[in-house]
Amino acid sequence: MTQERAIRRDVGPFALMLTGLGSIIGSGWLFGAWRAAQIAGPGAIWAWVIGAAVIMAIALTYAELGSMFPESGGMVRYGHYSHGSLVGFIAAWANWIAIVSVISVEAEASAQYMSSWKWQWAKDLYHQAPGGHGELSTAGLMIAAALVIVYFLFNFWSVKLFARSNTAITLFKLVIPALTAVLLMMSGFHPENFSVGIHGELHKTDFASVLTAVAIAGIVFSFNGFQSPVNLAGEARNPGRSIPFAIVCSIALATVIYVLLQVSFIGAVPREMLANVGWHGINFSSPFADLAIILGLQWLATLLFIDAVISPSGTGMTYTATTARMLYGMERNGTLPKILGRIHPKWGVPRPAMWVNLVVSFLFLFFFRGWGTLAAVISVATIISYLTGPVSVMTLRRTAPGLHRPLRLAGLPLLAGVAFVMSTELLYWARWPLTGEIILLMVVALPIYFYYQAKSGWHDFGRQMKGAWWLVAYLPTIAFVSWAGSTTFGGKGYLPYGWDLVVVAAIGLVFYLWGVRSGWRTPSVEAAELEAHAHPDAPLVPPDEWAAERITGH
Repeated sequence: MTQERAIRRDVGPFALMLTGLGSIIGSGWLFGAWRAAQIAGPGAIWAWVIGAAVIMAIALTYAELGSMFPESGGMVRYGHYSHGSLVGFIAAWANWIAIVSVISVEAEASAQYMSSWKWQWAKDLYHQAPGGHGELSTAGLMIAAALVIVYFLFNFWSVKLFARSNTAITLFKLVIPALTAVLLMMSGFHPENFSVGIHGELHKTDFASVLTAVAIAGIVFSFNGFQSPVNLAGEARNPGRSIPFAIVCSIALATVIYVLLQVSFIGAVPREMLANVGWHGINFSSPFADLAIILGLQWLATLLFIDAVISPSGTGMTYTATTARMLYGMERNGTLPKILGRIHPKWGVPRPAMWVNLVVSFLFLFFFRGWGTLAAVISVATIISYLTGPVSVMTLRRTAPGLHRPLRLAGLPLLAGVAFVMSTELLYWARWPLTGEIILLMVVALPIYFYYQAKSGWHDFGRQMKGAWWLVAYLPTIAFVSWAGSTTFGGKGYLPYGWDLVVVAAIGLVFYLWGVRSGWRTPSVEAAELEAHAHPDAPLVPPDEWAAERITGH
């Protein structure tokens, strides 16, 4: 029995949907409405709608891939199947960075919300700064570190324990945000707030600010939880039905909740707070709890303080589970040590990978000490991690047409193209220099890939490069356009606003078409087809890199 088949398939469709919803509704609901309002004012409502539409298009491409290859850590494997090891490595690294850092930001969110408690020791946990760039104190970091350890322990023994605890936590997390939105609307709603602009002027929708909010205010970060059902596909019963159900329902339900929260937040802020500084000057350490206290709803504030531990912790536990499966998947790509692919024989979880993620979570915790700062970093890394999904799913339609697809999306060529172009736009909206900094973070791990290539005698390196040139060229191209783009998005102004969006869309379309044409019939796909013929009723899980080459003789 392979290690992949040793992983237990204990998670049903409803539990898998709650896993996605539990990942989406984490610290994003506690802070996202505040940060989006700071950046876009009342236009933040449109930012959530646009963000949900873009993420749904991207997520549906991954739904076909996840149901086709129902394996643990699948998000880090698809680029490898369609384009080879180099694309697979870059995509996997971006995806892992985007997800493992969430463990830290969820713990930080809980500690940051504690700073609005009435005791002085709690107030000292977080130091505010303009623009949402405050930092946790040393004591706040210690509390966050303790929470990361709790997330780790909840996943250390069994995925079934994780799924059961997550179901209860997610149901609680659904009730509290909805209750908060309704009570704020009933207790202190000011319709005139919707006419106040970002800097206190009369509000006019600033489309550029709305787009920037989508990219860095925590909106992309909040919806990123759709990946959890994909990464836990190896534990899912009937993945062809469970995965699309989990992805679509979790995004749809979360969108309704986030829009309600944004409307209630904008309406509940006291008018006198907006009179001089507008939305940009609204600084809260615990946004919804602070509003509840201002409105005299102390009992709601207390409930929010409790939820500020439970909501992020549910998401933190979910991501602790999924990131371990990511390292497991990267090891199967042949670009990480074998020990990270070991599954505990009794509990069915990849424990060595969990230990690595624990250490990396601590590093993110101590280098990025506030929710606003780390959420922006995660958002851009997340956008980069989305890029290969639309390209991979279309490539596999061409290179592996005979593989069984439990979910076959209608109109996929158009959907995948739109998803890739919108991912490119999201990356640009994140603004220079953040776009360039995170793109640089994506390439610093390449020495690890080259080490394993050298170890294998640069085995088939030319073939891997041929499949990867589109992505290798894409990242510096987008960095350059971001630098040269309009000042509206932080660039040097060589491209005027409006035309820069057109240029970015055209670049996205060119690289999408190049990426689809660059895909090839990899040994992993050939081995999967042989396995499908031999075991037609078994879940389709391609073998690891070396086994695939041994099976196919390539």
